[in-house]
Amino acid sequence: MKKYLLVFFLLLMFLPIVSGCWNQKELTDLAFVMAMGVDRGEDKKFHLSVQIVNPGNVSLGQGGGGQGLPIVVYKTAGNTITEGARNLTKQISRRLYYAHTNLVVVSEEIAKTDFLDIMDALDRDPEFRTTTELVVARHSSAEDVISTLSHLDKLPVNKITKEIKGTEKTLGENMQITIDDILASLVTSGKQALANGIKLIGNKDEVGKADMLQKTKAEAVPSADGIAIFKSGKLHGWVDQKYARGVVWLLNKAESTAINLNWNGKKAALTIAPIRSKTKVSAIMKNGKPVINVLLENEGWISEANTTIDLTNPEVIKTIDQKVEKEIKKEIQAAIKAVQKKKSDVIGFGEVIHRTYPTYWKKVKNDWINQFPELEVNVKVDSYVRREGIRVNPFWGNLTK
Repeated sequence: MKKYLLVFFLLLMFLPIVSGCWNQKELTDLAFVMAMGVDRGEDKKFHLSVQIVNPGNVSLGQGGGGQGLPIVVYKTAGNTITEGARNLTKQISRRLYYAHTNLVVVSEEIAKTDFLDIMDALDRDPEFRTTTELVVARHSSAEDVISTLSHLDKLPVNKITKEIKGTEKTLGENMQITIDDILASLVTSGKQALANGIKLIGNKDEVGKADMLQKTKAEAVPSADGIAIFKSGKLHGWVDQKYARGVVWLLNKAESTAINLNWNGKKAALTIAPIRSKTKVSAIMKNGKPVINVLLENEGWISEANTTIDLTNPEVIKTIDQKVEKEIKKEIQAAIKAVQKKKSDVIGFGEVIHRTYPTYWKKVKNDWINQFPELEVNVKVDSYVRREGIRVNPFWGNLTK
């Protein structure tokens, strides 16, 4: 009897080990979805397109990848996102796998009408990562954006995510915005959501054509373009270029950019590139009303000096600092006016007031859309030039006249 009990307990101990692969998935049975696009068709259904990687053509082994295209795009339609995704099984021999999806692209029409439906589907699926980036396709379909091939990156989805990351670090007109970030803004009292915009530059008729990769000049290129402003979960408008950069400054997401200054009567004679910046937003009460104070501290270096100037003179550096402060302040104030005009608090001033004065916020939160445009905002910028590059004074002063 003891022998049987011993065998029984041994088998019981081995059960967790032998059952460890009960839900295994073979790679050859999976279709890895790298990007997903959502459009609205003429039939009023969701038109879903998925960019699926072809593993044999992106292999980094000794023999390199295959000769075919690195991706294939399938599309279908459905009354819901779930229905559309399941309808794709009629065309694909493998199970769609979303755990590696890096990008979701939605059309402007979807962003204006059905954005919350999209967000619920993405948030509810346990296989879909909410760290995935979401962008809005401007003046083009989401399908075209995810179908565009890339010269430098084997996987086109990497081209888009990398360029957004690159422009955040060097230009400051866009920033990485994930599904998590958008969801947090949607449920946060006193803050509206925003997303990056992507547009196609060039000939849209060349989208998805393999021979485009044989040309040195890219015929169709997805490009980061502005920031989408949402209001009550729907696309409400856009901010572009310096307005977008002002929003990025306010959200404390700016890493670097190029600030041009006029000098000696020459336009854009000096260019200052920030190397460090920090934005602090606080709220105070003044005469029974909230006032927002924005303090931005910036340090930069002189990346171009295309005029005669003495950069060893402390007074000259002080003047440059003052000009930079004035330029940044002007951009931030313009961005604030732009979003106030749209009645969309994407910066989160209401959230700051909520944290600082919760009792007051309870009184105004239901009417914040109307009060936000009248909100007083004070902006203070402190900027300092820390470096002049490897050349102190420019060669302009030594030119033979």
